[in-house]
Amino acid sequence: MKVSLIVAMDLEKGIGKNNDLMWHLPADMLFFKETTLNHIVVMGRKNFESIPEKFRPLPNRENAVLTRNTDFIAPNCFVFNSMEVCLKQYENETERTVFIIGGGQIYQEALENNWVEEMFITYVDHTFGADTFFPSLDFSLWNEEVVRSHTADSKNAYNFTVKKYTKK
Repeated sequence: MKVSLIVAMDLEKGIGKNNDLMWHLPADMLFFKETTLNHIVVMGRKNFESIPEKFRPLPNRENAVLTRNTDFIAPNCFVFNSMEVCLKQYENETERTVFIIGGGQIYQEALENNWVEEMFITYVDHTFGADTFFPSLDFSLWNEEVVRSHTADSKNAYNFTVKKYTKK
């Protein structure tokens, strides 16, 4: 099983505000889609509920939702009450990557427990006044590679850079 993390953050490591995305960057959304397509996406309940209903579950991906609420039901998704149980479900997975897609608490738990071996981080060149942030991390433990850079254009209001990190 390979566990990856994918996130977009602003200049202050902000990843969300009022349980929503803070920017509209179709080119980054396309990167997210292309990267996670046909894989497994693991998200917290709040993150799941922040996805517009018509896009839930995320198509052509196995959706796993983490919640402490034992009565929570997410149609066409797998629901787990802990990250450990979720990852145990996929421990023999060899074809697909398990992508941790947020939110903040889920990223924190995955990183603290050393479950993540690869990260895709989009750095958005702006500040948005976030209320949810990506956890602090010792980047010296990771190899860094720029995957793509995108200059603001008529459809994407901000410059952004996507970096891939692999464990050293």
